[in-house]
Amino acid sequence: MPADPHVVAVLALDGVVGFDLSMPCHVFGLARLPDGSYPYLVRVCGVAPSVRATAGGVGYYNIEAPNGLDGAEEADTIVVPGVTVSRQAPEAVLALLRKAAARGARIVSICTGAFVLADAGLLSGRTATTHWAAAAELARRHPDVRVDPKPLYLGDGRLFTSAGVAAGLDLCLHLVHRDFGAAVAAGAARATVMAPSRDGDQAQFIPQPPVTVPDGGLAATLAWMREHAAEPLALADIAQHANLSVRTLSRRFQEQMGTTPLAWLAHQRLLLARHLLETTDLPIPAVADRSGHGSASALRAHFDRELRVSPHRYRQSFRPRD
Repeated sequence: MPADPHVVAVLALDGVVGFDLSMPCHVFGLARLPDGSYPYLVRVCGVAPSVRATAGGVGYYNIEAPNGLDGAEEADTIVVPGVTVSRQAPEAVLALLRKAAARGARIVSICTGAFVLADAGLLSGRTATTHWAAAAELARRHPDVRVDPKPLYLGDGRLFTSAGVAAGLDLCLHLVHRDFGAAVAAGAARATVMAPSRDGDQAQFIPQPPVTVPDGGLAATLAWMREHAAEPLALADIAQHANLSVRTLSRRFQEQMGTTPLAWLAHQRLLLARHLLETTDLPIPAVADRSGHGSASALRAHFDRELRVSPHRYRQSFRPRD
């Protein structure tokens, strides 16, 4: 280990997600420099010597924190793993994070650990992410935080937040890359048996709710648009089916659906393409044709814009391998 290693303090708070706690210990602990030395010194720090950990909210088990909070007072990086969000972290933890941020330490959250950073006031006026299922609650509790549920991780100055579970691995490897370069990060990724980086963002993993069509009004036209989504529909075609002028159609769409007719149609085509990629072996050009995208290049552009992943990679992620 170098004479002056980068100290990483991982906070073991009551209700911590066990996987989120072990993840940074694993990644930073496995990183090695070309001479074989370990560039990081990892400490697990807690308010109490023993805390309750949870495995995805299913039951609790006890884990030991070998270091108190004082072990994090001079740390170069402090990691806050995901926690049960039903109650606020102790004031001692919030004070530690505020002091660390003030002295320039790097503060990192994994999954719902973002709630702790927000409770400490560190995310005020900043853009942050968390697990997509908790994003709305984080935004509700902290309206001063710009919550973006799509990215796998985000960096804003010396503050980093990540999405749920495995996204913490992506962020930790990203930080190793920033600190010591691509080769060291690649070595840690190989030791972790994962790719150094992943394509896309959380959008590809967020379950798509069933499309709801309001009674009356545009209901018949919306159903018709979904049925004919694979066809090259123009705004005038939609207006003709609704027996409305283009202007009136656009106004009613905005009132009833909160978007434009063509934007709504594009989203239906994306949903259809995702379904075809997940459930069929159709070639990508055929998926593009059957989902109304017209060409494989148009389909790829739509996926890249909305999901930050290619159709091929999306299919690989959601289809079982032989």
